[in-house]
Amino acid sequence: MQCPKCHAQNSKVIDSRPADNGRSIRRRRECLECHYRFNTYERIEHAPLLVVKRDGTRQEFSREKLLRGIVRAAEKRPVAHEQMAELAAKVEEQIRDWSDHEIESRDIGELVMPLLMELDEVAYIRFASVYREFQSKEMFLKELEEMEAKLAANEKDDPNGPKQMELDVQ
Repeated sequence: MQCPKCHAQNSKVIDSRPADNGRSIRRRRECLECHYRFNTYERIEHAPLLVVKRDGTRQEFSREKLLRGIVRAAEKRPVAHEQMAELAAKVEEQIRDWSDHEIESRDIGELVMPLLMELDEVAYIRFASVYREFQSKEMFLKELEEMEAKLAANEKDDPNGPKQMELDVQ
């Protein structure tokens, strides 16, 4: 491994530990020439996954782009960055379990929305409004009604679980 300071090719591993919830290994290294210490990460290299956009174009999947959308939806909400990063990682894992080559962008949105609803209802509505391209207040109200029905069904399934806020959309 090349030293980032002196560019020597020889280094030794001082410490290794799991990172990113076991999906990578963090290695602490020391350059044998200048004794500079630095970190490296070892990850599984996945085959490129293409996202088929609404207009039919394809682009490589990017967890960072997915995370930016989640962060934008949860902006100014009480949601920790770690929670948003974990949500993006879960979605990527589901995508890679589902497909090795291509996935449609609408399918990615369908994977994100239920996880985002569990995380924060306002972030969910923000994400849905962009993802589903709300064009009117009626579309917005319909989504709120559907969300309320899902939350009521979840509460019925788990009556001792956390109580969700009731939405009055009349």
